Amino acid sequence: MEGKKYELATFAGGCFWCMVKPFDEYPGIHKVVSGYSGGHTKNPTYEDVCTGETGHYEVVQITFDPAVFPYKKLLDIYWPQIDPTDDGGQFFDRGSQYRTAIFYHNEEQRILAEQSKEELAKSGRFNKPIVTKILPASTFYPAEEYHQHFYKKNPEEYVQERQASGRNDFIKKHWEK
Repeated sequence: MEGKKYELATFAGGCFWCMVKPFDEYPGIHKVVSGYSGGHTKNPTYEDVCTGETGHYEVVQITFDPAVFPYKKLLDIYWPQIDPTDDGGQFFDRGSQYRTAIFYHNEEQRILAEQSKEELAKSGRFNKPIVTKILPASTFYPAEEYHQHFYKKNPEEYVQERQASGRNDFIKKHWEK
């Protein structure tokens, strides 16, 4: 930690259980925390957020060393984890808490996020508009401990959840070559 300049990146991609593993365990990524952001309720619980009334998204907040793992690489990992054309949630997870968004922490992140969204829109990969929002970062509330690194704590349930949600099939169809 000493002497390193860490930054934060915050991404909403539907169920946060499925968004930790893709970012975890790369050199330069210090930690990935599941949580809530973008809403109006202070200190929300999982149950609060699940009502869809707090305005919060389920997110992952990544602490990373940009000298080792640049923000652009995080964006390159983010987009293929989601359906960026769905504004009602992700896959079988429906509701405002499951919408997609990139929460930028500085002007450079905003510019890179906007550029990557524009590149994706122009790529022709999807025949519907890219609706993922790019928003200023707001207060981040870590989720309850049992949500943290769910894929490690509950590997069988994690695999079943990804498959049952439709995420794996979508990624295979739209993102894998």
